[in-house]
Amino acid sequence: MDGTNDSAQGNFILLGFSDHPHLETILFVVILIAYLLTIVGNTTIILVSRLDSHLHTPMYFFLTHLSFLDLSFTTSSIPQLLYNLSGRDKTISYIGCAIQLFLFLGLGGVECLLLAVMAYDRFVAVCNPLHYMVIMKPRLCMGLVLLAWGCGVANSLAMSPVTLHLPRCGHHSVDHFLCEMPALIRMSCVNTAVIEGTVFVLAVGIVLSPLVFILVSYGYIVRAVLRIRSASGRQKAFNTCGSHLTVVSLFYGNIIYMYMQPGHNSSQNQGKFLTLLYNIVTPLLNPLIYTLRNREVKGALRRLLLGDREVEKK
Repeated sequence: MDGTNDSAQGNFILLGFSDHPHLETILFVVILIAYLLTIVGNTTIILVSRLDSHLHTPMYFFLTHLSFLDLSFTTSSIPQLLYNLSGRDKTISYIGCAIQLFLFLGLGGVECLLLAVMAYDRFVAVCNPLHYMVIMKPRLCMGLVLLAWGCGVANSLAMSPVTLHLPRCGHHSVDHFLCEMPALIRMSCVNTAVIEGTVFVLAVGIVLSPLVFILVSYGYIVRAVLRIRSASGRQKAFNTCGSHLTVVSLFYGNIIYMYMQPGHNSSQNQGKFLTLLYNIVTPLLNPLIYTLRNREVKGALRRLLLGDREVEKK
């Protein structure tokens, strides 16, 4: 039987957390609250960064794109998960599954590269502060963002069709809460060693290469910070870079575990909860880690809510 296109004739069934029915109601409430907070937090960052002229800097330009990415990334799968958790219907159309897979891989790849771009921004700010605005020109910033988007989309265009066209011999049940690459590979009824090897090679380029760049950048940043004589200056530099490193740790810790061992090697239940963490917790925490604890953003929020004059009086 040629199962190459059999999934295209019907829907997929997302099993999700159906093997833990007692958790579904709890998960629905928790995920819904987290999703709403994610929307509020990231939308706030985008609006404040765009509306307040004090935040028209390269750092907040990149943070705006990160927030947009987090909104898009979460929205690509969480509404479908909430729908599946709320009732017995666990189905998703083939087209819906293909779109979900493409967005999940594409946006995830873009975020890997964007975090590397943000590391370069911090590297220039700390190691070459006097020439920061000269180096980080608007044209360069836009070029770096477009490069990240282009490479992420290209990576997804390479990975998605290969995954979707694997023979499944009539199997339609996805043991996950979204159409995610490792789960779709596990559904295949043929040997997937070659596919997994290809995925691993692509993952090295899109996941590990940016991570190596980030680590090298922070090696230079730490060396530069240690040379700062002022204790307050060192503390300010570490605070700024610490936020980025925290998000990098959350993001890369999950994605490396999931995608550097894409097939049968990973625990399915563990993979579901890690993907959930990667899908909702990281986007929820990013605004808090990066900006909502930042004095510049707090000042911008006061100016927008109270007006410039009221803030100046205080």
